[in-house]
Amino acid sequence: METIRNYLETMFANLPNTLDVIKAKNELYQMMEDKYEELIAEGKHENEAVGIIISEFGNLEEIADALGISEVLNNNIDEDARFISEEESMEYVFDASQHKLFIGVAVLMFIVSPSFPIIIPNMGGIVAFFLTIAFGVALIILSSVRMGKWDFLDNVKCVIEYATANNLYANLRNNLFSKAVMKTIGILCIILSFIPVIILDELTVKSFFGAEMAPAALFIMVGIGVFLIIASTAKEGAYHKLLSLNDSNKVAGNYNAVKSTQHDYGNEIFNKIMPVYWKTVTCLYLIWSFLTFHWYKTWIIWPLAWLIHRVISTSYTDKRR
Repeated sequence: METIRNYLETMFANLPNTLDVIKAKNELYQMMEDKYEELIAEGKHENEAVGIIISEFGNLEEIADALGISEVLNNNIDEDARFISEEESMEYVFDASQHKLFIGVAVLMFIVSPSFPIIIPNMGGIVAFFLTIAFGVALIILSSVRMGKWDFLDNVKCVIEYATANNLYANLRNNLFSKAVMKTIGILCIILSFIPVIILDELTVKSFFGAEMAPAALFIMVGIGVFLIIASTAKEGAYHKLLSLNDSNKVAGNYNAVKSTQHDYGNEIFNKIMPVYWKTVTCLYLIWSFLTFHWYKTWIIWPLAWLIHRVISTSYTDKRR
C-alpha cells in the first residue's frame, strides 16, 4: 500500500490545500485501499494489484467529478512544478554538506592564519599568513562554483514527493545526535581555548616551547571550535532546504515531514532573518576580522551568535505554521 500512497500524494501534490481537496484525497485513498484488498483476495499478486489500481484510479481528471473537485482542478491554473527525486535529493545533500565543510575549513584557515606571523617572526610567517588566507578564499570560490548547478532550486518551482519528504525527515532526525555532539565540542573548544594558553605559558620556562606558542594555540583552538560548529550543521541545512521547497498552500506542503520543519517564529522579521542567520553571522565575522585584524577578539561573535540563536529558537520554535 505504500506505493499506492506515494502515487496518490503525487497526484494531489500541486492542488490547493483546502478541506475539499483533503477530503477528496482521503476518499480516493479509501477507494484504492478497498480495491487493493479486493484484488488481493481474488489472488492477484501485490504488484499486479497496484498496477490495476493505478490504471483505474490514476487519472485524476477522469474521476474529479465523482470526488467533487472538478471545479478545483479546472481552476488550478499553475505552472508545472519540477519534482525532485529521492536520488537527486541525496545528491544535493551530499554536495551541500561538502560545501558547508569547505566553508568551515576556509573559516578555520582565516582564524589560524594570524598564528603564523606569531610562530615565525620573519617574512616566512607573513607569506604563510597570506597563503593560508588565499587557500581559504579559493576553497569558498571553488565550492560556490560547484554548487551553482543547484541554483534552479531557488529559481524554479520545485516539489519533493511524499516518500522523499519522509526519508529526508527521517535522516534529519537521525542527524540530530551527531550535530549536537559536534556543536557541543566546538563550543567547549572556544570557551576553553584559554587553557592551552595557560599551559603553554607555564611550559615555556621549562621546555623548548617558545613564548609565541601560547597565543598561537588560542587561534588554533578557536579555529577548531568554529569549524566544528559550522560542520555540525552541514547536512541539516540541506535537509531543511529540500523540505522547504513545497508550497504550504498546496497539498505537498501539508505532509507531516514538511510541516515539522516549517517554523513560524510569530514575528515577520524573525521569519525572514532566521533562514539566513548563520550566513549573516559568517559574513559579519569575516568583515570585522579583515577590517580590524583583531582575530583574537572577533571569534567572540560565534558564542554570542549561538546564544542569541538559542534564545530565539527556544522561545518561538514551538509555533508551527
